Amino acid sequence: MDLKYINFKKRDGISWVQFNRPEKLNALNPDVLRDLEQAVATCEEDDAIKVVVLHGNEKAFVAGADIENMGKGDIKSAFELTDLTMRVQERLADLPKPTIAAISGYALGGGCELALCCDFRIAADNAILGQPEITLGIIPGGGGTQRLTRLVGLGPAMELIFTGEMIKANKAERIGLVSMVVPLDQLEGEAEALASKLMEMPDLALRAAKTAMRKGLNTSLKEGLHIEQDLFCMLFGTEDQKEGMAAFLHKRKPAFKGR
Repeated sequence: MDLKYINFKKRDGISWVQFNRPEKLNALNPDVLRDLEQAVATCEEDDAIKVVVLHGNEKAFVAGADIENMGKGDIKSAFELTDLTMRVQERLADLPKPTIAAISGYALGGGCELALCCDFRIAADNAILGQPEITLGIIPGGGGTQRLTRLVGLGPAMELIFTGEMIKANKAERIGLVSMVVPLDQLEGEAEALASKLMEMPDLALRAAKTAMRKGLNTSLKEGLHIEQDLFCMLFGTEDQKEGMAAFLHKRKPAFKGR
């Protein structure tokens, strides 16, 4: 893979997708987004990859969009940028494998929105998160008004989006924006520990759980329950279901095979 703005590594079933535009604090532009899209596609297609971790560097996960370029834009270019952004974000959010955002430094605007597309968010104690678009005369355009509200609730989301406040990791944890805050030097280790724990789970059940929860968010409760029922019942046709229940009855550790 020939990527300019993403460092892509595989190690022991984990894909480490690192934003690599340090001179701009990993700010997003169309080239970064296209590189990310290619990396996500590879993660989806490679059966050896079980969990995906997105991360940046000590100073920034992703500091936001590239305002220097965006400031020159018009309505047409704004639609083009948000179309690309939504396409990449949906591919990341719908990735049928667990995803973890390991956040250090700035995760603002589009960076916070990318983290919201992941299944888990772990923050280093130096992380700064927020949706400061209002201070630029605009609103979040990459899902912030929607995903953030669904995650933390209307009140906290309005506070962040209406004021443009940038919050520290401990407040992000309090409102549920991140699930854990750790010292910076432990961030990679905690992300790897979580990824390893997830890899012990049966692949097909993880995918079914993610599908049920993601799709259920956009339906009524009744429709969501039917999605859950269908996926629950389908898993009874898998070898992993038979193995998991047999292991429970015989008091041994299951050996899941993704079948």
